Amino acid sequence: MRIGLWIEDAARRLDEIAADTQAAQEHGISRIWFSQRDGWDSLSLITALAPLVPEIRFGVGVVPIYPRHPLALAAQALSVQAATGNRLTLGIGSSHPVIVEGQYGLSMDQPAKYMRSYVEVLAPLLAGRPVDHEGLLTARGKVAIDGAEAPELLIAALGPRMLRIAGELTDGTITSWAGPEVIADYIRPTLDKALPGKEIVACVCVAVTSDPIAARQWIKDHYGLAGSLPAYRAILDRGAAMGPEDTAVLGDEAEVYRQLQRFADAGTTEFMIAPVGTAEDRARTIAFAHSLSHADAFPQ
Repeated sequence: MRIGLWIEDAARRLDEIAADTQAAQEHGISRIWFSQRDGWDSLSLITALAPLVPEIRFGVGVVPIYPRHPLALAAQALSVQAATGNRLTLGIGSSHPVIVEGQYGLSMDQPAKYMRSYVEVLAPLLAGRPVDHEGLLTARGKVAIDGAEAPELLIAALGPRMLRIAGELTDGTITSWAGPEVIADYIRPTLDKALPGKEIVACVCVAVTSDPIAARQWIKDHYGLAGSLPAYRAILDRGAAMGPEDTAVLGDEAEVYRQLQRFADAGTTEFMIAPVGTAEDRARTIAFAHSLSHADAFPQ
């Protein structure tokens, strides 16, 4: 199981983000991840950072599909590939009605059906092939950028229909708020029905800390509302979790290592550490992530 590191970019300057990125490369982290939220455009940010860190790989988890036509997203992703020497992993997702409908004013009817159509268009475009598609969305044309290879494509898939799409049409899935039991009993078997061995990137809040109770409260205060979103609520219920704080990995270095091994045993291929808690806890967590970055830290 590889170790990836999620880097916070909200309310931060480019030089601050770059410093964390350079430290991750120096310590052998295999891939750093950014989230597409209400600040930096993740793909643009990756392009700006790439010349500073020529070795590390990048992931975005995830780009919401509704505001971006697949022709536009393919052009942007392949531009990033050309600019970075083909180091991008592209994660896409449906997002949530409160964002798609509430902020963008777009319909989010039949999200799984729309996702299937979207990937059926996006995947060939990323491979440089032309498309002629008409249905839930219309797309005609191609994107051609010299030197750009098709990036690894992942779906933020939590429901069974989305997981089937991920297994059938992409390289795998990115999970949120899913513990090792949910991955072992539900996500891995559902993906494997389509094709065994697909990627599972598990994004999990982690605090290497001497005060797990305080870290749990921090997560509840900052991410508790995620438990009210239907897609997240469903995956939390599968793991009998009251809220996001119940899915976190918390404790000292030995305890965190033990819990990460459970994710590896469940079939996770990459564990994306999202540091949380106090500034001291986050620094300790990042240092621990750096110490685990060698490839055989968690044999499967």
